[in-house]
This record gives sequence, structure tokens and C-alpha cells, in this order.
Amino acid sequence: MNPMTFSLIMATMILGTLLVMTSSHWFMVWVGFEMNMLAIIPLLTKQHNPRSTEAATKYFLTQTTASMLLMMAATINLLYTGHWSIMKMVNPTASTMITLALTMKLGLTPFHLWVPEVTQGVSLSSGLVLLTWQKLAPLTILYMITPLMNTTLLMVMSLLSIAVGGWGGLNQTQLRKILAYSSIAHMGWMVSILVYNPTMTLLNLLIYIPMTTTIFMLLMTSSATTTTSMARMWNNMPLITMITLTIMLSLGGLPPLTGFLPKWLIIQEMVKNNSIITPTMMALLALLNLYFYTRITYITSLTMLPATNNTKIKWQLKNQKKMTCMPLMITASTLILPMSPMMLTLD
Repeated sequence: MNPMTFSLIMATMILGTLLVMTSSHWFMVWVGFEMNMLAIIPLLTKQHNPRSTEAATKYFLTQTTASMLLMMAATINLLYTGHWSIMKMVNPTASTMITLALTMKLGLTPFHLWVPEVTQGVSLSSGLVLLTWQKLAPLTILYMITPLMNTTLLMVMSLLSIAVGGWGGLNQTQLRKILAYSSIAHMGWMVSILVYNPTMTLLNLLIYIPMTTTIFMLLMTSSATTTTSMARMWNNMPLITMITLTIMLSLGGLPPLTGFLPKWLIIQEMVKNNSIITPTMMALLALLNLYFYTRITYITSLTMLPATNNTKIKWQLKNQKKMTCMPLMITASTLILPMSPMMLTLD
């Protein structure tokens, strides 16, 4: 892709997201979503193959439907209140429609089917943008209008997302699909705590984005796309393999790694609000995510394929592209949990 074109596309995508995050007018929110969607379509199709074209088409149709629902709900609310302000949501029909539109953009269950298909059909770099940056705008609007929305519907969808995110990843061998289902489960955790403590959602997002970014960067470095290719990585780049597996366990929420922190704090906050059954179900469903990440770790580290060469294991990387932020990202993805007492005192 032409560097000038790429820069223009990235600037438009960033501007669209910032417009959504800073607007209090429904029409400007809709414009920001459209700018963001139209900018990412060329990024999804930059490989120029039928699979990426199909993925971009699925993404376009899903996001267009969500934007249509959003504008329809904003129009209904305008007829009842006479305002475009996002903080004046009095009509229950409009509130429900906006909830459905935003959850469709996030990929929550039952609108989750596009997430693994689109992520699998695009490159790792495009998948990274899809599972991180594209979540910011819808989550920001949900964060702002949660008190005005149908909280029961949000809780049901978040529980279903955690369940589907765990079950869906059990029978997958493609790493991008596994990360997509993991993203669905993480979105479920973030939305579930919006009802009780929106600040926890921001904390979860700030931990989820570095972990997902790091795992995608490591997969781009190793060119691994399936669990089988992960099993073959150990002989060529053992250090990268070891770090990748550690961050996968962190994504699954294994203590004492970073990924355990948001789950622990969310469950603790729900228990403080006298909610017992919901966090218990969430904790049990989270074991599904941890199981398939543990299975990948077991397959890769304990059941290695027989090495056909008699050379020493290469502990140094070849001439790879230098990523100066990689050590910091790896540290943030694995070692934040020991800092949690300090973070809790600042709350």
C-alpha cells in the first residue's frame, strides 16, 4: 500500500474514533463511526485475496447494520425529547436499539459470529487493529450512557459472551480465531462490570489492549498462525515461544500473571454489590478460556515434535525487525499483578 494512502487511512480511522469519544451529539457519533468503518475497510483488504475480501464484506455489512440501528434509535429519541444529546435517553425502545447497535459493533453475543470470521480472513496486523482499536469507540459510548440503558440486557449479553468466548475457542486450531473468541470473552467481562463500576471497565481495557497487542506482535515475529506451527516454533525460536505461551496464559487469566487482575477485581466488585450468582458463573466460564490456552501451552512445550536437526537450539533471534517497545509490552502483559496492592490503594 502506498505510504501516503496508508497515512491518510490511519489518520481518518484515528479521527473517527476520537470524534466518537469526544462527541455528545448522536449525529456526530454516527459520523465518527462511519469514518472509522470506511477507513478500516482498505486495511482489511490490503492482501488482495478472496478471503480478505470476504472478511471485509462481512465486517462492512455488520457495521452498517449497527450504524443503521444507531441512527434509527437516535431519531426515535429525537422525536420524544427534541434533543440529539446522548445523555437524554428517555425512550425504552431507543435505549434497547442503541444497546443492540453498540453490542453488535463490539461483537458481543448473539452478534459475535462476524468476529472470528473477519479476524481469520485478514492479516495479523489488521486483526490486531480489529480486536483493540476498534473496541474503543463503542466502549466509550457504553461507558457514557450505561445508567440510561437496559442493564438487564447488558448483563445477559455479557454472560453469554463469556460463555461463547470460552466454548467457541475449544475446538479451534487457528490462533487468530482463538484470539477472536478470547476477545469476545474479554468484552463480556468489560461490559458486565459497567453496571456496577465503569472504572473497572477502563482498567480491564488498559490491561487487555497491551496483552493482545503483545501476543499479535509475537505472532507476527514468529509467523505462527496455527497451533501446529506453534508446536514447531520451539526448535527455531525458543525464547519467543516461551514468552508467547506465558502471555497466552495471562490472557486466560492464570494467576500470578497480569490477566488474573481484572477478573479478580471485577468479581470482588460484584460481590461487594451483593451479586453472588453472576460472578460465580463468570468465574466458572472463565475456566474455558484458561483451558484452551493451557492446552496450547501443553501441546507446544510438553509434546514437542521430534527435531530432525542435530544443531543446538537457537536462543538468539535472526535479523528480525527491531521492536523497541516489545520488552515494556511483555512486562505489562505478565507482571502487573504484583503492583495490584498499590493500585487498590489509589482507588
